[in-house]
Amino acid sequence: MTVATHNQRIVDQFTRWAKPFSELPIHAEADAMARTLRACALTPDTDALDVACGPGILACAQAPHARAVTGIDITPAMIEQARARQAAAGLENMAWHVGDATALPFESASFDRVTTRYSFHHMRDPAATLAEMVRVCRSGGRIVVIDATPSPETQAAYDAMERLRDPSHTSALTLEQLREIGREAGLREVVVDGYRLEAELSTLADPSDMPALAAMFDADIASGQDRIGVGARRTHAGILFHFPVSIVAWERLDGKR
Repeated sequence: MTVATHNQRIVDQFTRWAKPFSELPIHAEADAMARTLRACALTPDTDALDVACGPGILACAQAPHARAVTGIDITPAMIEQARARQAAAGLENMAWHVGDATALPFESASFDRVTTRYSFHHMRDPAATLAEMVRVCRSGGRIVVIDATPSPETQAAYDAMERLRDPSHTSALTLEQLREIGREAGLREVVVDGYRLEAELSTLADPSDMPALAAMFDADIASGQDRIGVGARRTHAGILFHFPVSIVAWERLDGKR
């Protein structure tokens, strides 16, 4: 699949999901957001960039703690949702762009904080995206990545589940794989944290995908082995499970180019 084809798949998927995605309570879950903001270590003079910002949930959460926040996403419908969120919150120190995470339209060393949340598993080359995030980060600034990180033992099954649910999914990195691309980029690791994001399956999948997903989850539940690594269980509310999410923050070292 070409880069253009994959990018179009992302745009198609998240154009359909822009409004539902923006309204899902799990994407603004309080403890997860608090942990993320701590890792960002924002100050009143911080210029922040949120890459693959989606409907602006993290960017808008950062704005009250920073001088200025910019969000960029490849899907125009997501940026529309982000603008609406900003307006509803009465935030003025924000700007939005439509663009590709692997070719950010910003000068080098433009931002003090560069974040991305729940996006690396859509990237064909997460290291290339991280390299762009490093490029636009100022010396001494922070780069923060938040994403699902299955264990090495469950990675293949987790990816199979996600591809059923979301055709724009490529592969979720393990925590060690995520940390390694930071080391390869010459970054200094300053935070490693994580949380479980609880979800109900039917709220995160198209109805047409539910039979195959339910069958996969039911087989996993019946096995008693948690091969997908998400602690799936059936309740009166449906199939519940969790995303195993990690937060990794690095400092851009002096002299990094």
